[in-house]
Amino acid sequence: MIPFDHKTFLPRIRVPAGFLFSGLYLYFSTPTPRSLWIGGGLAFLGILVRAWATGHIRKNDELSVTGPYALTRNPLYLGSFVIGLGFSIAGGNLVIPVVFLACFATIYAPVMQQEMDYLKHKFPKEYVRYQAAVPLFFPRLWPERIAEGRFSFHRYLKNREYQALAGFVAAISFLILKLRIS
Repeated sequence: MIPFDHKTFLPRIRVPAGFLFSGLYLYFSTPTPRSLWIGGGLAFLGILVRAWATGHIRKNDELSVTGPYALTRNPLYLGSFVIGLGFSIAGGNLVIPVVFLACFATIYAPVMQQEMDYLKHKFPKEYVRYQAAVPLFFPRLWPERIAEGRFSFHRYLKNREYQALAGFVAAISFLILKLRIS
């Protein structure tokens, strides 16, 4: 019998689990105009964080330390967290944020650990300094210094982050339609 390894299992199910959660969310959501404005605004802020991060990341080429990476080592996951929390609020059902927070913590904590281990191995000297200076998830508000680096729209497109924006527009549209029908 193959032993169960939660460190590899949970990261592999994050995308299918996200689709399952999204389907359940759309079914059980009961948006109100207020929840839609507050949650939708928060989710849009998460979209902006992810867009900012993808315009700075150079996956596997170099350690990203510019832009939002000067504030948190995981701005993409932070953006996803803010999007998820925003949509949880927009859904208008108090159970949704609880389920979201539990799922996010369960799935993304091991993913962040795996990525940290990978980056320590790939960029040993740079990552030790980076790890000491920048928090893992919740951002520091005032960095000691921000490394030089510009947002690249080309990188944003190459990383296909526009798909998150399209998903945001589709989900908000669905919630507005659901609100109008009910």
